[in-house]
Amino acid sequence: MSEVTALTAQPSKYDRLIAAARAEVPAVTIVVHPCDETSLRGALEAAEMGLIKPLLVGPEAKIRYVAAEYGLDLGDREIIDAPHSHAAAAKAVQLIREGKGELLMKGSLHTDELMHEVAASATGLRTDRRISHVFVMDVPGHADTLFITDAAINIFPDLEAKRDIVQNAIDLWVTIGLGEPRVAIVSAVETVTTKIPSTIDAASLCKMAERGQITGGLLDGPLAFDNAIDPEAARIKGIRSPVAGHAQIIVVPDLEAGNMLAKNLTFLAHADAAGIVLGARVPIVLTSRADTVRTRLASCAVAALFAARRRATQVAAV
Repeated sequence: MSEVTALTAQPSKYDRLIAAARAEVPAVTIVVHPCDETSLRGALEAAEMGLIKPLLVGPEAKIRYVAAEYGLDLGDREIIDAPHSHAAAAKAVQLIREGKGELLMKGSLHTDELMHEVAASATGLRTDRRISHVFVMDVPGHADTLFITDAAINIFPDLEAKRDIVQNAIDLWVTIGLGEPRVAIVSAVETVTTKIPSTIDAASLCKMAERGQITGGLLDGPLAFDNAIDPEAARIKGIRSPVAGHAQIIVVPDLEAGNMLAKNLTFLAHADAAGIVLGARVPIVLTSRADTVRTRLASCAVAALFAARRRATQVAAV
């Protein structure tokens, strides 16, 4: 039994997202420098599942060598030759700007190298929204899919950046069909104090939502992580809100906190953590060498579903 076929025997919260994405037209996906087994296999398996239509950008000879070495069937997949990872990242961004693809997918290059090209002011893929990352997590024993943001792009975001981080995550949740999200702005405590600046940011974000500066979700904060996700912890603290104890999107104070939280859940709670970057012209699939097959497929599914639903909305608006 292949790894892809085996997925059907191991149900998870990702299955609904993968099934929904497979029902859409596969998104043309620019795969940047897929020059190791993991990244090339991930792109080809996502294509086999009907999630994406990959266009491979990188050193053609090396891509074909990796495919031959690991028995991967490239078939008639298009390969655009680029001499090295930096050139591949630049070419991939150029292809997106030319309308040749709907998604970007990271291969075997550093995230910083890809994001440098994405964020370039003159030639990149910036919009008026801050670029941010969302972990889409399947945590065993937890009822809901859990979003954690931002744990990969913005190191110490200010209030304006956090507004975009929150809105990006809400837009993703709503667009892929999960309903109206409950958003917890977390800190170390659930009270507002000048001693912990992130509590002031949390309160400000909630007021921004009240004033229509953030839309589409229910916000509460500051909340400590326990009273954000555990109803009993929220009850003991006397916190009454639709979000407390039932949060679906966790907005962390900074990248350090978010990265540690996501990795704690991954390696201690055995959660799967799909990843997607938002706020650019197209969604960006960020994968890690440690990702499982299911996680890679889920990352592709979430990005492809987001692109397809956004495409449908744009067509309907014309």
